[in-house]
Amino acid sequence: MFTTPAKPADPHRVRNTVLIAIGAAVIVATYLYLAIGQPTEVAESSTSQASLIAIAGYVIGAVLLAAGSIHRLPTATIAMIPVAIALNIVVGQIVAVLGLPVYVDSIGTVLVSALAGPAAGVVTGILTNVIWGLTLSPIALPFAVVQVVIGVLAGYAARMGMFRRFYLAPVAGAITGIVAAMISAPISAFIFGGATGGGTGAIVGAFQAMGQSLLGATTLQGLLSDPLDKAITFTIVVLILAALPARFLQRFPFVRQYRVFGKAPVTPRSSGA
Repeated sequence: MFTTPAKPADPHRVRNTVLIAIGAAVIVATYLYLAIGQPTEVAESSTSQASLIAIAGYVIGAVLLAAGSIHRLPTATIAMIPVAIALNIVVGQIVAVLGLPVYVDSIGTVLVSALAGPAAGVVTGILTNVIWGLTLSPIALPFAVVQVVIGVLAGYAARMGMFRRFYLAPVAGAITGIVAAMISAPISAFIFGGATGGGTGAIVGAFQAMGQSLLGATTLQGLLSDPLDKAITFTIVVLILAALPARFLQRFPFVRQYRVFGKAPVTPRSSGA
């Protein structure tokens, strides 16, 4: 009896998988450093030792993720990422100045994830908060890991067809917001004392006045603000996508392979999954 020899693993695929795994591990390690070490100087300066460690961790993680997934990304995606980063920062900064109890700083991340997959969304999100933290608001830097969560969940929501119907997008956004709230609460409590600016600080103060601990107050504030914020963000994105020409949307391999918008699939090509 003859057996067919096993097909050898593609060395490029193995290398890319390893790069993505290491990048993810570096990002998680950076988050744990911030959440457990609680370096409060991050809130004071983007050039402090803790800030530089956070910057290095998130940038290295983003570079490794990009190196492991860049072969899957079409030119249109690579060109779109800087625009998405600018969109995140500009809208997020405006909302922060207005003092609203939401953020709306991840529209670009969700948009890229829906069109090009989780990996592209993660790279967009990390670079958003690193650039934002270095230029305008050091507070943004430690929360880069939240953008990672948003990018991943938005990409998989797109794969599941959550952007095919208007009413499904805010549901996916609310679920993403719950996860984001649980991830961001320790950073908000232990590094910033619950005061991260905007209108969210008042909500934290209100929960503390009701007898909640600092971590409990920031968690409850996150569970109140984040699902609403991400539901709004996902709704804005689905409206943007609905306004784009179908021909443009179908230029993205991720959209075609996973029938993100319910179109008939074509022969699968590499995507940003």
